[in-house]
Amino acid sequence: MSQIFNIKNKTVIITGGYGVLGSNIAKYLVASGARVVILGRDENKAKTFAQELSKTHALGFKTDVLNKEDLIKTKESIINAWGQIDILINAAGGNMPGATIAPNDSLFNMSINDFQKVTDLNLMGTVIPSLVFGEHMSKQGHGSIINVSSMAVPQAITRVVGYSASKAAMENFTRWMAVDMALKYGDQIRVNAIAPGFFLAEQNRKLLTNTDGSLTDRGHTIIQNTPMKRFGNPEELNGAVHLLCSEASKFITGTVISIDGGFSAFSGV
Repeated sequence: MSQIFNIKNKTVIITGGYGVLGSNIAKYLVASGARVVILGRDENKAKTFAQELSKTHALGFKTDVLNKEDLIKTKESIINAWGQIDILINAAGGNMPGATIAPNDSLFNMSINDFQKVTDLNLMGTVIPSLVFGEHMSKQGHGSIINVSSMAVPQAITRVVGYSASKAAMENFTRWMAVDMALKYGDQIRVNAIAPGFFLAEQNRKLLTNTDGSLTDRGHTIIQNTPMKRFGNPEELNGAVHLLCSEASKFITGTVISIDGGFSAFSGV
């Protein structure tokens, strides 16, 4: 592999690191030689998964992405263990039923409380870790932050109103922080995002497929509007993540890379 793509011994923090997408990325990065830190609210899950990844190249910490003091303590522990923080991947995120509008329900019945919780998780759960670990990057003079956006940002996708709005705000913050970091702290700090398309996982399997494996109406609509005519596989995020972790992306900042089989490019005609 060309040296420009080398990520060996880089320290990578992954919030939501034992989730579906985060865990797949973590496995790939460890296999590529990186040192990976798994953060999550469940201490047992974080530490157990880290041990499964590697006895020497993975650590797990119980950390709440909405708690700045918690994140600062975790940052200090990581620096004490490995000396530096090269990459932050903000993979923590999610949705709640009350912030989702069913086909026969009304927007006006949406739970404001759930909408706020989704906004906190997807927006503030990216902003706060970015500030805590980004400050360290500003002092050491280099670093890469990779946020996880969504196909729910560039166009309206029915039902997921809270998720869509919060991810859209997070994507704008990605661009804003990229500009601010470059202007004030130099060209060695990058902030970007990836935007996964529709990936079949346990959380959405019943929404997209029937028990016999055939597509639901929603699943059929997605495939119909995806030029590659299939759902994505989690490992298909790894190439873009590797690029953004490596020096191969040293002139890329403030951008969002769509990994969606052409969904965002297709007009449906």
